Amino acid sequence: MAGARSRLVVPWLSANLQPSMPSSQHLQNIIESAIDFAVIVTDLQGIVTDWNTGAQHILGWHRNDMIGASAARFFTPEDVATGRLQDEMRIARTAGRATDERWHLRKDGTRFWASGELMPLRDEAGTHHGYVKILRDRTTQREAGKLLRDTEDRFKTLLDNVEAAFAIVQVQFDSDDRPVDYRFVEANPAFEREAGVDLRGRWVTEFAPDLEQFWFDTYGRVAWTGEPANFESYAKAFGRWFDVRATRVGNPADRQIAILFNDVTARKQTEERLLESEALARRNAERVQLALAAGAIVGTWLWVMPEDKFTVDEAFANAFGLDPSLGREGLSLEQIIDTVHPDDKAGLLSAIGEAIEHGGVYAHQYRVRRANGTYRWIEANGRVDLQEDGKAFSFPGVLLDVQERRAMQEERELNAAALRALNDTLEQRVAERTNELMRAEEQLRQAQKMEAVGQLTGGLAHDFNNLLASISGALQLMGKRLEKGQFNELERYIEIARGATQRASSLTHRLLAFSRRQTLDPKPTDPGALVEGMAEMVQRAAGPQIDMTVSAQAGLWSVLVDHHQLENALLNLCINARDAMPYGGKLLIEIGNTDIVETAADAWNVPPGRYVVIRVADTGTGMPPEVVERVFEPFFTTKPLGMGTGLGLSMVYGFAKQSGGLVRIHSKLGLGTSVSVYLPHHHERPEAPQAVPEQPSPHAKEGENVLIVDDEPAVRALMAEVLTELGYFILEASDGASALALLHTHARVDLLITDVGLPGGMNGRQVADAARVDRPDLPILFVTGYSEGALGEKLPEGMHIMTKPFDMGTLARRARELIQG
Repeated sequence: MAGARSRLVVPWLSANLQPSMPSSQHLQNIIESAIDFAVIVTDLQGIVTDWNTGAQHILGWHRNDMIGASAARFFTPEDVATGRLQDEMRIARTAGRATDERWHLRKDGTRFWASGELMPLRDEAGTHHGYVKILRDRTTQREAGKLLRDTEDRFKTLLDNVEAAFAIVQVQFDSDDRPVDYRFVEANPAFEREAGVDLRGRWVTEFAPDLEQFWFDTYGRVAWTGEPANFESYAKAFGRWFDVRATRVGNPADRQIAILFNDVTARKQTEERLLESEALARRNAERVQLALAAGAIVGTWLWVMPEDKFTVDEAFANAFGLDPSLGREGLSLEQIIDTVHPDDKAGLLSAIGEAIEHGGVYAHQYRVRRANGTYRWIEANGRVDLQEDGKAFSFPGVLLDVQERRAMQEERELNAAALRALNDTLEQRVAERTNELMRAEEQLRQAQKMEAVGQLTGGLAHDFNNLLASISGALQLMGKRLEKGQFNELERYIEIARGATQRASSLTHRLLAFSRRQTLDPKPTDPGALVEGMAEMVQRAAGPQIDMTVSAQAGLWSVLVDHHQLENALLNLCINARDAMPYGGKLLIEIGNTDIVETAADAWNVPPGRYVVIRVADTGTGMPPEVVERVFEPFFTTKPLGMGTGLGLSMVYGFAKQSGGLVRIHSKLGLGTSVSVYLPHHHERPEAPQAVPEQPSPHAKEGENVLIVDDEPAVRALMAEVLTELGYFILEASDGASALALLHTHARVDLLITDVGLPGGMNGRQVADAARVDRPDLPILFVTGYSEGALGEKLPEGMHIMTKPFDMGTLARRARELIQG
């Protein structure tokens, strides 16, 4: 009751203390009734003449303590020093009232925040004889207000600086309660950066009229039901993917929701590229596996069995007397069998049927009709891959020319028959001669096999899959980091994927070089640095169950090798060691200098002298002697079906042989395996890599057009995007006929970029020649997955070639150079 009276009394007091003062007793009653307010009466000098109970309660001084004391006593020292009381009295005297809100002092020295008024006191004659000051404690309200402002400031600072976009929107419904639009009530800077405009107060249909109905329905459901929504979706109107969190806020009748979203387009694109690259990698791995064999490689094939579709290379097509373009488009088994010698068809079909039934490695010899009508003996080596249900799915393989070997075999058979026709007195001699011929043939066969193995280089499918594992793993980790919004380690994973991609590119190019009998590019290499640089990747490939140790001798000699092949060989040996320890074990990589003396050199068929030896040892299952004797044979494997190609150690052998060295293997059942690679010492030290500064990509001039011809949509799209960003207008075609149709129009074309291998019966060179008929000065850039000699001749002026994969910056610079002439 007293509090209510105080709230009524004070306004009355403020209104009625001037211009005349009520009676003394009446004033005293008024002052004492305002117990929630400090009411202090002073004379003209600010000396307290009256002090109510509220003042005692708020300020702490008793009435007797303050009567006769200066009112400045409850002002802060700062206000006393500046004469604040005198200023208030002056303002009240001239203006009739002085108001303030500031700190004041209590008796115990503590401060409190008070709002107050100072008014002059006058008698009935209007004579000014004093002042009345009214104070109220506002400390609690001030602290609450400050807390609220601080909270709002922190919240605003958080929203202004957070990377995620945040907005509050009000959803609009039509007369049928269907959501049709929404207006931005608030939006943080990140949201407006994404939108590119100031959104506050704007309706989304104003700047995104084509926004899908899905967004209105989703936000409308949240605003209507109050159920939060968490989802990822693609906004076609913005061309972006978003991760969205939406929650209703405020009064449900306001239909307002808070939206927090992140742009996850980069992660989605990375995931899509990952899926595309994995699919492409699987196809490439098949083709790489096909190019590996011992002896004279005739050609390669890949038979996708559910579709009965053979895709073959040009060498295969020529061997069977077929049109190469048909081989690229796909042949049936019937078309292949049609070129086989009539006497060999039944045996071939039986061998194929048996391989399909059981799966695994396939080998068969038969005669095929060449384009000139003659027949020639070939040997087909392949592997049937089965699906999980046991049905055959794919059948990759290679062809070897065995005409000379068959001729030797037939000669041996004829000689044996002639010897058997001799009389009994020559039986022993015939048997001895036959045995000699058989041994000679076996030695020749073994020599041919090991020579072919020695010619194998590092480009094997086993190693290619290891490189793909590095790329795939890095992309998956990038995807996970992007999902979590963690960007600090992306550069490291990008470098891992880029390095593996470069090694894969080098691997493919060297394999193409080998198939054309071209020499590779060995360079002085520091083997210790190479092994040290691969240690982390090898440990990741080996897994946590493998305890890996690397030991390198100080002062290692240089070797002259292709360092990509050495990396592949080392990784191959480590993967084999890991597979030999399925339950864990120890993996040791040792590298050191050694001398091979003349006696050992003669036994090992290498020159004596200085060598660097790289030894990979494991504590795995080991191998019996009969298996050790065959480990370097192509397609021989001890792994279960589908787990290995049988080409890994043959590649290591081929690399060492080609580098002038050798491979030694020691293995015992239950004790593990040790493989040592000996590489000759090289007197030159490796050159330190020189950093090449990245050159900016030159931009197009106004109106310049580029025609891109490639049957691979992904490659075509990437080239088009790079050149579009540089200002070129892009025309696209997927085959030669489409390209010529564009070239025969009046469209401006400043540069033609075309793949060499195109479908539809017309290759890239033929497209270029046809284009030059009407446009003789047209610059042309060929791109090819084969070697730079794929066109087989010197190119005319204004024509250049680039091999895939290539750096997009290089593509941009080459395009600019060709257009400028």
